[in-house]
Amino acid sequence: MNAINPTLVPIQLGERSYSIYIGEGLLGRSSTWDKLPNAPMALIVTNVSVAPLYGEQLKDALKQKYSRVELLCLPDGETFKTFETLNLIFDQLLGSGADRKTILFALGGGVIGDMTGFAAACFMRGVPFVQVPTTLLAQVDSSVGGKTAINHPSGKNMIGAFYQPELVVCDLDTLQTLPTRELSAGLAEIIKYGPIADMSFMQWIEDNLELLITKDVGALAYAVQRSCEIKASVVGVDEKEGGLRAILNFGHTFGHAIEAGLGFGVWLHGEAVGCGMVMAAHLSHKLGLVDEAFVKRLTTLIERAGLPVKGPKLGAQEYIEHMRVDKKAQAGHIRFVLINAPGQAQVMGAEDTLVAQVIDQCCA
Repeated sequence: MNAINPTLVPIQLGERSYSIYIGEGLLGRSSTWDKLPNAPMALIVTNVSVAPLYGEQLKDALKQKYSRVELLCLPDGETFKTFETLNLIFDQLLGSGADRKTILFALGGGVIGDMTGFAAACFMRGVPFVQVPTTLLAQVDSSVGGKTAINHPSGKNMIGAFYQPELVVCDLDTLQTLPTRELSAGLAEIIKYGPIADMSFMQWIEDNLELLITKDVGALAYAVQRSCEIKASVVGVDEKEGGLRAILNFGHTFGHAIEAGLGFGVWLHGEAVGCGMVMAAHLSHKLGLVDEAFVKRLTTLIERAGLPVKGPKLGAQEYIEHMRVDKKAQAGHIRFVLINAPGQAQVMGAEDTLVAQVIDQCCA
């Protein structure tokens, strides 16, 4: 198999601009980290699942640049995306004598990336950090764009900050150790980019899904790059989600309700988003925005990716109550990312009765 040439996808945000570096064998290569700011100390934040696989490899590479490199290993899973776990990062920083130049490295999936970024935003009012995503979902979505947060029992990612990294390093080699369920969860965030922005990409995903599922590095490289390009173009226009950026939340309003309703960690984020996209497509159809053929096409693709297309029976009222605390809600009115034509999305409201009909129709 031919090696994949590394690629750079720029995020244009003025003085906060940075690059997404995509390729193979990047983690252990000292040159990957050459252009990062100098610091007396670097802290790698990871979890118990990722640390045995890549912790020492990254640590050894960073020792070429930083005289002191420490590693903090956190518990794994969405259920630990809390104040208590976040405080473990602050404990490590304070106990190690970290200062304003200390640089943090988030080595792991979306939970580690979100918490490490939030810790970096808060510690001494802001220290530099680097995203080193090791899951497909994190590489194509959560590591890109500067959203950092922890969960609250009432809602997902409700406490956080917009805080951009210095660099995002997507080492495709890390995807080879990804469990099947985690891979499918990442495919959900790749699939979403088609309906909201690029139907030719959706066609490519349909044609190459088996290659993605079998972790073909060429297919993964293109999927990660194209996903990052789309997200970069949106974030570059609307960094703090004042308008356009909200379309990246296609499927997330329903999805976050599933996660909160079941308890964080029962369904993976990508599983909830996949099912949420099906619900959002049905709502788009009921509002006369897309035809039934589009709904069926998207549902088939999501199911082929190994994702659930039927939501849990929480009851329409519980879904709606959780969605009222969604970050897109305004004055208690739920707003959804809906497809107004294949490849185009908009944020809009819908009557609770119509939403309840969709929930009842789409729940197992």
